[in-house]
Amino acid sequence: MNQHRALSEDTVAGRLARFAASAAPPPAAEAVSRRLLLDICGLAFAARQEPYTTAALASAAGTGPCTAIGHTQGLNLYDAALVNGTAAHGEDYDDTFEGGPVHAGVVVVPAALALAQHRGLDGAAVMRAIAIGAELMSRLSLVAPQAIHKAGFHPTAVIGAMAAAASAGAAIGLDRARLANALGIAGSLASGIIEYLADGSWTKRLHPGAAAQAGLRAALLAEGGFVGPASVFEGDHGFFRAFAPSKTANFAPLLDGLGEDWIMPTIAFKPYACGTMTQPFIDCAIALAGQGVRAEEIVSLVCKVGEGTVHRLWEPLAAKQAVPNGYAAKFSTPFCMAVGFLDGAAGLVQFTDAQTRRGDVRALAAKIFYEIDADDEYPRNFTGHLRATLTDGSVREIRQPHMRGGAREPLSDAELLAKFNANIAYGGGDAAAAAALHAAIDAIAAGGKVQLGESA
Repeated sequence: MNQHRALSEDTVAGRLARFAASAAPPPAAEAVSRRLLLDICGLAFAARQEPYTTAALASAAGTGPCTAIGHTQGLNLYDAALVNGTAAHGEDYDDTFEGGPVHAGVVVVPAALALAQHRGLDGAAVMRAIAIGAELMSRLSLVAPQAIHKAGFHPTAVIGAMAAAASAGAAIGLDRARLANALGIAGSLASGIIEYLADGSWTKRLHPGAAAQAGLRAALLAEGGFVGPASVFEGDHGFFRAFAPSKTANFAPLLDGLGEDWIMPTIAFKPYACGTMTQPFIDCAIALAGQGVRAEEIVSLVCKVGEGTVHRLWEPLAAKQAVPNGYAAKFSTPFCMAVGFLDGAAGLVQFTDAQTRRGDVRALAAKIFYEIDADDEYPRNFTGHLRATLTDGSVREIRQPHMRGGAREPLSDAELLAKFNANIAYGGGDAAAAAALHAAIDAIAAGGKVQLGESA
């Protein structure tokens, strides 16, 4: 095979390579990239002492110049990307793109930070890489909506590898031909199944870090001259045929307006530490409690839901009403609603293993059911609904028309900063640690040095 073949910009990879090579993120994209950097770094710190982060750190092969956030141990770029991506996604409290859904920040931020420290890149390169990677990841999630999940794969994992490859390639200045090769290579490194739903095991936590690692590897292989298939996206044996076989890929949402109409500024930042589509339902449950309804007065709560959410968040229903551990609880709408109703919150402390053994939570979760709403807007819009039947025979109905934290009702800068500070405290950091990490983030966002070690 001729490793110096001419790039065909008629392929999807060719067009994405052209975008990655020349993209100039607009102010709105730059602003969201700064928010992603803040949120992801705070989340990685929050989970620095969790067993899954400790296990990821233990897997590191040697040392290097790259930071595992909240730790003094220096890692090589692949291990740093893996550890930070795993830690930041560990509590499922990170950003999401409505329409996918995919978690872009938790893939592209760890990849960009590790690459910058490995190559001595400045903050400007990091911020541009974050914007490019988040834009491509968001757009790629629209090519075959719901089909990747339906096939048993995690969209963040498989799409993330592709976005990270383009993002990393852009950061190190690959030309268009090598960027297209990076995408072609990443298609063979992408992976991540969703069987964690069966028992609340840890592999979902691993997926973003593994995707970041795969994207970095693909970009550096392409830089060295390795060749990947030009038709990686649209080919007969390509990405979407493999990971989304139930739908014909529609590349219009990916390619139309690419580089002109940026969609990543609509990325949502979560107010609750659990699965994305559960969040509007938690708002409904908290609103019901706010009306003075007591748990013992509830006969049943029935929720109208989008069909595409059922297999991950509602079924098998008996298992979702009595989850085995705190991680499984994050992907159980009955648990999330019950704990939200009772505690008025659904933060990190609501999803420990001990919380899942609470009798009051289990009793209320057992009263929560669903019915499929054919008119539900999922995945274009994440809504919530409940219909509560009470012991006196009355019925209360509450709707949440969108996800708080998303484009329709974004978290304010003050709310996101409060989340960051709370995450540092949860990870055992004091005010000085929060200030040091925040200052390091500000320096990166301003185009300065990429140095995060002072947060340890």
